[in-house]
Amino acid sequence: MPTSTRPQRIAFCRISQESNAFSALPSSLDDFRVTHWYEGDELLARGARDGHEAPGFVKNAELSGFLAACAEAGPRIVPVPMFSVWAVPSGPLAHDAWQHLCDRITAGLQDAMKAGGVHGVYLCLHGALAVWGVPEPEVGFIRAARAVVGPDVPIAVSLDMHAIITRDLVEEPTFVVGYRTNPHRDHAQTGRRAGALLIRTVLGTAKPTLAWRSLPLALGGGTTLDFLQPMRGLFRAMRRLEKDPRVLAVSLFQAHLWGTHPELGWAAVVVTDDEPALAEHHAEDLADSLWEVRHDQAPAFPSAAEAIGQARSAILARRLGTVCMCDASDVVGAGAVGESTLLLAAIRGEAADLKVLFPFRDALVVDQLWDKPVGRRVDVELGGRVDPTSPRIGLSGVLLGSDEQPTLGRRVAIQVGTTSIVITKGPPLAWKPAFYGSLGLPVRRADIAVVKSFFPFRLYFAAWNRKTIYARTRGATDFDRLLDLELARPTWPKDPVAEWRPADRARRGLT
Repeated sequence: MPTSTRPQRIAFCRISQESNAFSALPSSLDDFRVTHWYEGDELLARGARDGHEAPGFVKNAELSGFLAACAEAGPRIVPVPMFSVWAVPSGPLAHDAWQHLCDRITAGLQDAMKAGGVHGVYLCLHGALAVWGVPEPEVGFIRAARAVVGPDVPIAVSLDMHAIITRDLVEEPTFVVGYRTNPHRDHAQTGRRAGALLIRTVLGTAKPTLAWRSLPLALGGGTTLDFLQPMRGLFRAMRRLEKDPRVLAVSLFQAHLWGTHPELGWAAVVVTDDEPALAEHHAEDLADSLWEVRHDQAPAFPSAAEAIGQARSAILARRLGTVCMCDASDVVGAGAVGESTLLLAAIRGEAADLKVLFPFRDALVVDQLWDKPVGRRVDVELGGRVDPTSPRIGLSGVLLGSDEQPTLGRRVAIQVGTTSIVITKGPPLAWKPAFYGSLGLPVRRADIAVVKSFFPFRLYFAAWNRKTIYARTRGATDFDRLLDLELARPTWPKDPVAEWRPADRARRGLT
């Protein structure tokens, strides 16, 4: 219990990006700067009740939730902003960029210590960041903070549900909590949970005790959507556990499939209030439940031609709205570049009579067309700029318009037959209808609206999406990329694994 009656100061920051080891486009600090980079008082204002924390993503995210928890605690708690950086998933981050972010944590906490001390730290991380040559880059962020504040100051960490949980990632901080929805829509709630527990820890009214289990499981749980079985029952069971006042937080993590860590696998994490035996018991039970859903694999995705055929057959769905077709091999939301021409070529060849909206990344073409007048006939070549495995495709069409978005940068739209292509300089994040609508391309009038996200579009396109199809071609986000990963031990379903406990004990350092 703190002996001082002075307000307790909690420093906070965010570093969030998911890395895809198979992406042809590495990440740098510029990816954060053009997407989301705030610090100091501006960060406080954006996270306030009437602020907009993450333009282009969500209005309220983890830091908004954390600040709401601080506000509820009253004058006893003073939030101390450091910085918040967030980037669209891409390839592994450059080493110098990672080091720069470590140094910013160090400098920010040193300044906070001089200005009045630090009694707690909240780090909003992702859990699937990769840096070549750094086995666990996010552990490096936690250690940078610990080196400044010392061993006794509590550090809370929140993580994406697709974090890759390792021994150091859960044991270096005081506790961790994770998202509990997929598609993710509980960013703010996660930050609020982390903040409320950290505040209780700082004030001495809670003593977090963490237990965890790691499973040699990469794929399972069906679609993994939290509102569908088999995951629905698991998330409900987790919430029931938290009704016990001794249980402070229960999280499960379904590891990002395209990472670089050799210990990739699902994990269960339980935090109790100074009840280590109870935490161990619940973590063991939850891990058993996770292992039981390993046989529920996601449905096989159709080929591009098969997907187009399914969309063509969905006559009623197209009349009442649109068919959302995910380019499952080129998912920008999972780190792909967004310039694969394989699905586009299939659409041009087999869906020339259907109205299609298609997102594509090609900075050179955007520059070439930027100053051209609307209505001009244009000839372009798309593909192969960043990813040499993407075949170049030549197209002739009409320029429809252009705009500039905060996250996506400059964009142009061209009409090629019945296909409208939105070409971006930055990542083609077609996960909201506004991606097309802001350029005068209403989703409701399209037969097919192509997206480059696995899950979020299900939320944002819900008003017009009458059928969802995942089309597979070949690319950085194929599920069977799992076969190309160099893992430390046999992992389901890449390998036949009958029992999860031996791998778990090895990962937790018990053997």
